[in-house]
Amino acid sequence: MGLLDKNKTNKKKPTDKTNQRPLGACIVTKSLLEGTSQLKWMFRENNGIGTGWVALGHTDTQEYINQAENLAVVDFSTLMEIEPVVRNVFYMPIGADLEFISDGMYFVDTRTGEEIREPVKHPLQMAFERNLKFLNQETYDISFFQNLFCKTEKMEIITVGEVDFPTGNVVLADPMVYLGNEKYQTALEKQIPKGSYDVELSMIWSALAGVRVAAARLKISDQIALRYEIAMPKGFELADLQKPGVFSFFGVDAGLACFADAMTAKEYKTFLEEWHREYPNGNLYEDYFAPLFAENAKSNVAMETGAGNFLLWKFPKSGKKLVMFASGMGDGIYSAYWGFDQKGNITELVIPFMNPEYFS
Repeated sequence: MGLLDKNKTNKKKPTDKTNQRPLGACIVTKSLLEGTSQLKWMFRENNGIGTGWVALGHTDTQEYINQAENLAVVDFSTLMEIEPVVRNVFYMPIGADLEFISDGMYFVDTRTGEEIREPVKHPLQMAFERNLKFLNQETYDISFFQNLFCKTEKMEIITVGEVDFPTGNVVLADPMVYLGNEKYQTALEKQIPKGSYDVELSMIWSALAGVRVAAARLKISDQIALRYEIAMPKGFELADLQKPGVFSFFGVDAGLACFADAMTAKEYKTFLEEWHREYPNGNLYEDYFAPLFAENAKSNVAMETGAGNFLLWKFPKSGKKLVMFASGMGDGIYSAYWGFDQKGNITELVIPFMNPEYFS
């Protein structure tokens, strides 16, 4: 169990640490390391030492821990060898103050009295799960959409370039997997005027997730959107949303998304067929698009934002333009939302990938 009786030596077999990944430093008392005390208290502070965790034994006194020679800095994995249950609280935040209940092998949060019997998830995992539940709702408060494209200290709005819409029939898809496949791409019911429109990306800088695309917007007019509604697929109206088998979202399985016209989607299908005929054993992303994304990462816009996860691409034959961009946290299902001005005209189409508040 990893518990040690008082004044007994830890006789556990040494662990082979050859392939063990360091977890970060923590402070433990010598009594724990030497096996003369059992784990009793753990707290996490912003002390500038690795993980910030401090572990004390049940016999440790204030006088004992005030003496520097009674403390040691070790990797958290060493503490896990002494008491494996500590892995359950590894991801608790700064400020955590815990008492270990050895009889039941669990921790108690001394601030709230909450019992911690299961592993605490990584903050990024918790944010990811919250985000999944948040996405694809039928509607959101208008402030959510407005804040997605409001520049802040940790959010930048960039214009990648124009996408061509020769027919005005909008298609949403993952360009590496589904674009050009009429069965799996999502064609929308509402149309937009024929033309070329800018794609804007809301980029966030997150301590948890790094630089990510929080949302993408197809900017159709300069009018301010005063109302939003979920974009329904071809053949369905908003009233059909709750009917069995009617889904508003599109799928992403390669971590990328795009706005496209139905005509350019067909042209893209032709491009794919020709490319695969020429390179039957090739990988479309690795062999063709990855170098283009890498080159784009050197562009002024990408360098300024620190992100290269988008690409303005032109069809080799026609020159029509298509913008590809990373889909927030990656694969999943995402819905788009039409924005309307005061006259009821479409002003924009927005795809939210992340709620920035969850990843701050």
